[in-house]
Formats: sequence, structure tokens, C-alpha cells
Amino acid sequence: MIIVTINNCQIDKKISKYVWWGGGTGRPANRANTRATPALNTRHYLQCEEFPAPGTKVLCIVIRVHLVFVSYSLGYRRKHLRTHVTVFGILIISIMFQKMIPTSTFAKRMYSAATGKVKAQKYVLTKYFQGEPKKTDFKIVEEELPELKEGEVLAEAEYLSVDPYMRAYMIGYKLPTDMIGGQVAKIVSSRNKNYAVGKYLAGSFGWRTHTIVKPDDFNTQVGFIPVTLLPDFGSHPVSLGLGVLGMPGNTAYFGVKEICKPKPGETIVITGAAGAVGSHVGQIGKILGCRVVGFAGTDEKCEYLEKELGFDRAYNYKTVDIRAALKDGCPTKVDCYFDNVGGEISTTIMSYMNKYGRVAVCGSISSYNDMKLPKVTILQPAIVFKELKVEGFLVNRWTDRWNEGIEANLKWLNEGKLKYQEKVYHGFDNMVDALVGMLRGENTGKAVVKVK
Repeated sequence: MIIVTINNCQIDKKISKYVWWGGGTGRPANRANTRATPALNTRHYLQCEEFPAPGTKVLCIVIRVHLVFVSYSLGYRRKHLRTHVTVFGILIISIMFQKMIPTSTFAKRMYSAATGKVKAQKYVLTKYFQGEPKKTDFKIVEEELPELKEGEVLAEAEYLSVDPYMRAYMIGYKLPTDMIGGQVAKIVSSRNKNYAVGKYLAGSFGWRTHTIVKPDDFNTQVGFIPVTLLPDFGSHPVSLGLGVLGMPGNTAYFGVKEICKPKPGETIVITGAAGAVGSHVGQIGKILGCRVVGFAGTDEKCEYLEKELGFDRAYNYKTVDIRAALKDGCPTKVDCYFDNVGGEISTTIMSYMNKYGRVAVCGSISSYNDMKLPKVTILQPAIVFKELKVEGFLVNRWTDRWNEGIEANLKWLNEGKLKYQEKVYHGFDNMVDALVGMLRGENTGKAVVKVK
């Protein structure tokens, strides 16, 4: 008789008569029964409900395999056990020496079921970007995650973010390095009483499928945006935790409220106005009673800004004269400028601002893919003689007020004062395509990648 116990799951009389792990035919335990019986297919049996899901501990944890060799008279020949013993021998050695992981599909399945460990995939940047990002700049690497410790949760990515800052930030990292980025992830296992299974987290976990997170101190490890337990979005999709109700939404909220500080009746101009941040800035401007003028890269985007989002005017910067557009759209000139793109267009807009105007410098996407920085007209004369306040910012300045922004934006969203649009790419393998598409301006609103 053979008794196999895998993580406290016992297989006994039901299959012990014909336990044969290699193929062929098992011999019945009762010598009186001489009819050969088809073997139990191991691959099939491993998928049945008798076996527990991965996640139990490793050495009771490991596979507890009890081979009870009963005498030849019970009907088992040694040769019938040979493959069985060999496979489990390899498995046990592999667990003892973790780098010696078995290569056969069967052994890998047994190893995974036995250890309960999760294998995550992640993007590793191996080359600095030269021009547009390319797939050859990355490797997709598999890593095995350790067991959860007290206070930790296992988060499985559902949506990953692609954002303009990624293009510029990566030059500051030593290669090879894990790719940075935000994600919305579902808690699939938890050893933290404050973070229940089934809830959603948003955080800077990078381009990866699974992450072990200790929410109480994860902020100091990553430092870009805080780990946030997302509130109930109601009928809205959880992907908004990367857009209107996430980092771009808070960038717009705090950039407008804390830097631009517009007054009712003032004029706000926004570049990159159809993107995740720009489209949100314009809507906040309208909520605060301002005149809003935007610049975007296609006529379709401009139509969307005016007809759907309520911008007073929107212009295709590729086809219009910028100065003429400003005279047409901003009859009292510009009081606040929310700059997402940089470049010559920013110089032109700043030279058309009123005295004591405010400029929130959020990004410079127009030059992110350039091999050399473009030459632009100097800004200092306009800044000095118009006494402009020009301030660059990163949204993590307000991490201690993060939920304030989410709650304000969610309130406006539920009241119908905020609208959004998403460009959803599909598949973990398409992260680079999504990043390039976003940098080219393919998206209206937030660009995200649905992992599965």
C-alpha cells in the first residue's frame, strides 16, 4: 500500500490500489483481482479538488511523502514504484536546495503545489532609452516570492500605469533596474488585519504581476506615491485608481489648488490638455469658475475637450499659430498656465500672460524622446517683467494629503462635474507598446494596461 500526504491532504484507499505515477498499468492490491486497470494519470489528478491550493507552509509544509512499502505478496512490484520514487526524490532535493528546481512540467507543478510560493513576472530595464523606448530595452524576469510575514499582503496587479514621467525618471537609476510605475492590485492573500483579501491597493509597485507589500512601511521603500487602500468607487471601474482617482487626478487637484490658485473669472491655459492630467485640470478650472483654454494634438481631441469636457476653447497646436490662438481664446490674456509639455509653445504662452500670473510646471513631454534638448526662446524676460511665479512640482509633495485629493475628485465625479476617458491596452506583454503610444499622444485621457 502507498499513502501519499501532500500538505495534509491524504490519498488513501480510493486510489491506493492503483497508485502508479509513471504510466502504464497498476497492479491491484488484491491478488485475487487479476484484471489490469488503467493507471491514474498524475497530471490530471493534480488538478482535482483533493489537493489544496498553493499557499500552505513549506515543510509540513514541504511535501510529506510517506512511502509504505508493503510486501511483494500484496501485489506491488518494485519496478512499479521506481518512477514514483525518482520523481519525489528530485522534488525533495529541489526543495532542500532551492536553486535546483526541477525542469519537467510535472515536477514544477508538484514543486509549486508543495511550496505554496507565487512566481511573479516583472520588467527589468537593461538599457537606457535612446529616443523612444523599445522592447529590447527590457527583459521580462520571473522571480519567486517568499512566504508572507506578519503585516504583509500579497497583491496581484489588475491594471498597470504608463505615464510621461517614466521616460525621464529612468535615467537616474543604475542598470539593470526594475521598471517603475503605479498599479491597482487586488489583495489575494493577507497577514494584515487592516487589509482584507478582495480589497484593492494603489501604489508604486512597478511593472510586475505580483507584489508582497507591507503597507505600514512600504512608502519609505518606494517613495513616489503612498500605498493607498482604495475606497469604494461604486459603479466606477477600479482602473480609475490610476487616473481620475489616483496620481494624475491628484496631480491636477493639488497643482491647480496649491500652485495655480485661480480665482473665479480668471483664464487658465493648459498644454497637453487631452491627457490624463490636462483634461482633469481643465474640468477643475471650470468647477472653480474660470475660463479654460486647452492645446492638444488632434482636431478630434480638441472637439472632445470642448463638447464633452466643457473647455471654452481648444486648439490643435500642430495646425494653428499659437499666438493667434491665444489672442482668439484669451481676450483678457492668461492668468494661470498649467504646463505639461514645455518647449517653444510654453515660451509663447508665458509671454502672453498677465502680470503676477502663475505657472505650474508639471512636465515637458515635448522633449522626453529627444536625443538632445531643443533650443527655445529664453523665458526670463517674461518672468521678470510680468513678475510671474513659475513653480515646478512633483505630486508626492502632498502624500500626507493624498486621500483629500481622491475624496474631492470622487465627490465631483459622483456629482457629474468630472468626466473621464481611458485608453486601455491589454496584456502584460504590451507594456512597452502602451508606453510608446502614450508618449506619441495616442491616448485621450489616461492610458492603462489591463494585465489579464
